[in-house]
Amino acid sequence: MSIFKWLAQNRLGTHLFTRRWGDKVGEDEFGNVYYRERGRKDGDWRNERRWVVYAAQGEIEASAVAPGWNAWLHKNREKAPSEEPFKERFWEKQHVPNLSGTTQAYVPPGHETRGGKRDAATGDYEAWRP
Repeated sequence: MSIFKWLAQNRLGTHLFTRRWGDKVGEDEFGNVYYRERGRKDGDWRNERRWVVYAAQGEIEASAVAPGWNAWLHKNREKAPSEEPFKERFWEKQHVPNLSGTTQAYVPPGHETRGGKRDAATGDYEAWRP
């Protein structure tokens, strides 16, 4: 990846800070690269600075961060998924980025784009009256 393409998505300050103070921790399946601040004096992982450099070519979208890495960035976990794999639960769905504004976005029944008609109420709904 060229430096100019990278700078188009990330600010110059982030680039310079990452080069000077960043220790690469890992990379996720989307190509995002994760960093932590190098040379912390106090040694407490809750105080360390963590950040992500997005791989996306278009608009930078925070939902493009995988769940395990999101937990690490928000300091819900001490170790990154590259150091200690994130245990997926049986009830968890595969990660999908935010699809709002795309043709794949969820549109509920009765929405204008679906004709504006919805099924009649089934009788289990009773309107509140004061």
